[in-house]
Amino acid sequence: MNRQIDQRSYTLGGLSTFAEMVRVGVKTLALSAAVTPEEMDDLVEDAERIAQGEGVMLYRETDLIVTDLFPADVAEGKHVLLIYTGTTLDEYLALKKRKSELVETGSYAGEARRDIARQFGRLLSYPDAVIEDLIDKNSGTAQY
Repeated sequence: MNRQIDQRSYTLGGLSTFAEMVRVGVKTLALSAAVTPEEMDDLVEDAERIAQGEGVMLYRETDLIVTDLFPADVAEGKHVLLIYTGTTLDEYLALKKRKSELVETGSYAGEARRDIARQFGRLLSYPDAVIEDLIDKNSGTAQY
């Protein structure tokens, strides 16, 4: 059989899985799929219902932090839902602010740049070895 899965359902299914992972403490922060603003408008109500059922919170990020953890264009022009509990959103926003300050002062390079990516990876609960591999793979591709 060749059954098609519609993208909206697939995206919500992934979000549901990540919401459970955040709720039980496997992940500190999770990201939904990056989708167009119009696609996000279409699914955000159902995403909020899923989050409420899992006891987690959502934040609609229209300008995801760009680090060497992922290719620079991973969320360009797209929206992402941050899935979290507690003060994790504050930690993410503080990291984003810190990166912005480094960029403004011309200090977003070398170890400071790697450290921002490491901190983001740790928020996403990635193992250190995976974080380092991703940084090495994507180093220099992320623009600010």
